[in-house]
Amino acid sequence: MALRKFLGGIVLLAAAGAGAFYFITAPQRLPAQTWASAGEPDLANGERLFNAGGCASCHAAPGATDADRLVLAGGLALKSPFGTFHAPNISPDETAGIGGWTLAEFGDAMKRGTGRRGEHLYPAFPYASYARMTVKDIGDLYGYLKTLPKSASVPPGHDLPFPFNMRLLLGGWKFLYLNEAPRVVLADASETVKHGQYLVEGPGHCGECHTPRDVLGGLKTDEWLAGGPNPEGEGRIPDITPVEGKFGDWSAGDIAGYLETGFTPDFDSVGGAMVAVQKNMARLPKEDREAIAAYLKAVPAR
Repeated sequence: MALRKFLGGIVLLAAAGAGAFYFITAPQRLPAQTWASAGEPDLANGERLFNAGGCASCHAAPGATDADRLVLAGGLALKSPFGTFHAPNISPDETAGIGGWTLAEFGDAMKRGTGRRGEHLYPAFPYASYARMTVKDIGDLYGYLKTLPKSASVPPGHDLPFPFNMRLLLGGWKFLYLNEAPRVVLADASETVKHGQYLVEGPGHCGECHTPRDVLGGLKTDEWLAGGPNPEGEGRIPDITPVEGKFGDWSAGDIAGYLETGFTPDFDSVGGAMVAVQKNMARLPKEDREAIAAYLKAVPAR
């Protein structure tokens, strides 16, 4: 009898623990009234954020250029240690894309990593960075995306082995890594540096590549922007903190110039995955590139 009670207690504790885990890690949505404050979309600002975030780099068809880069048909394969992800169609097509989504559904995906059907989204979509974006900016980006060409293309699904194909586990990942706190605390930062911090840590999601990750795929924020292995398996992503003898030798003007032209202070040219990033950054206003440069000079050297 005592053994049966003991085993029964274990079962109850396990059930309670499972229930608590699900409650804490279930997909989250923001209150519906959150999005009322977005107001009418500023399409020019939406385009600015589109370029800052490099949306076309992942969501346009592989190899698309010029006007075709605005057709966000998806399909790009993103290789990772956890499997291969395929970028979805985010064109305003009502069936294949996000044309039927509401602003709230789009915003929940951006800030909470929650899909339209209430499912966890994989953090290959960098919502852990987009969580820092303002409601207004997300509304403006959503409005701009709705003006782009439609595509009925349906990309392949993700190719993930067990257990990474179990979305339920993503709730635990979010519990550990999803928050809106600044990646670094910068005392007495100027307005220019604060703007650069917003662009780099939020829509620009620079740390998603330039910061090393732990075994669960979360960013090692104590090594913020310190570089690390290329998640796609080839080479390394460079340290972009102001370390003397390396990137720290670049002036803020050098950094801003590189983002605009693609040329380093030594007249070398941008290469690898940074080519697409630089082309997007070149489309930003000068003050945005200068703010990004000011922030990168202000972060701690790693």
